[in-house]
Amino acid sequence: MTETDPYALMLESLTELKPEIDPAPRPQSILALPPLSEVLAEFEPMPQEALFLGVASDNLPVLLNLHDPVPGPVLIAGDAGTGKTGLLQTVASAATRMHQPEKLQFGVLTNHPEEWSGFEEIPNNVGVFPLYHKSAEDFILSLASWAHGNKTSRQLVLLLLDDLEAATNLDFDAKQNLRWLFFRGPSRRVWPLITLNPNRMESILPWLDKFRTRIFGPIQNSTYVRSLDAEDADLESLNVGTQFALREGEHWLRFWIPSFD
Repeated sequence: MTETDPYALMLESLTELKPEIDPAPRPQSILALPPLSEVLAEFEPMPQEALFLGVASDNLPVLLNLHDPVPGPVLIAGDAGTGKTGLLQTVASAATRMHQPEKLQFGVLTNHPEEWSGFEEIPNNVGVFPLYHKSAEDFILSLASWAHGNKTSRQLVLLLLDDLEAATNLDFDAKQNLRWLFFRGPSRRVWPLITLNPNRMESILPWLDKFRTRIFGPIQNSTYVRSLDAEDADLESLNVGTQFALREGEHWLRFWIPSFD
């Protein structure tokens, strides 16, 4: 008997039901996906250097090798309300389950710290810093100073910046340090994962060339899609809040993120 993949069936059912129950042009998530703890348990053991991003349609985990700096910083682009913050939170939650605090830590920069309520209690978390507060600039300076001197430490740090455009309001020194972290961070074991709302993309165009690795949620505007070099990704058909696309060579890899426990 052929073994059935329940996660693939769940997404398949979602795709089939969508035209019948959702007449709006934007797809919506209507089925609950498996919890993160259940998904991670199914894939154990995973490589020690792995950062979990989600699950591909073939039911294999999508992983980032944190010991290989070649992919560089990660950009997560999508329309408002399409799950960019949820993906960052999934990455942070999975990282804390897979890595001890002495091996990996993460810090969050956001204009909406209330969305990260509860994460401050996680031992791996060094802080949730409001971008409108001086503590954000202090954190960036501290992290850049650590990365400059980090030539032997094996510890990893995730820099989770929720809204790249908001970072343009930081002071000059903070922006310069942030640029350096984008360019040099992964080679110094600092991994920036950054979200971007395409309709606020114009002010940060000079930053975009730093991001060779780009993850996309749904984007409806074809001009934005073209500017982000994702014309053949069919981004408007992604399931809102749960499904993303990542270029893999000449093809696009679609993956989904689990629900929180």
